[in-house]
Amino acid sequence: MATLTIRELDEDLRAGLRVRAARHGRSMEAEVREILRAALAKPLADDRLGSRLRQRFGPIGAAPLELPPRTGRPRAADLS
Repeated sequence: MATLTIRELDEDLRAGLRVRAARHGRSMEAEVREILRAALAKPLADDRLGSRLRQRFGPIGAAPLELPPRTGRPRAADLS
């Protein structure tokens, strides 16, 4: 069994962990183990924005978009 030391843990984070552990009837150490176990139990997914959007809205289907034809050359923005 391995030992893990976490340095420079913010006091507010430590207090929140203590409260969460007490709420679940566990020691802080057991609570951290459970948090890590739950976080690592999730399958690794592609977390890029486009992939998340496609996963969430893909079943809806694509909306037909009519793109206007390009006329003329692009011009610089007027920032005045």
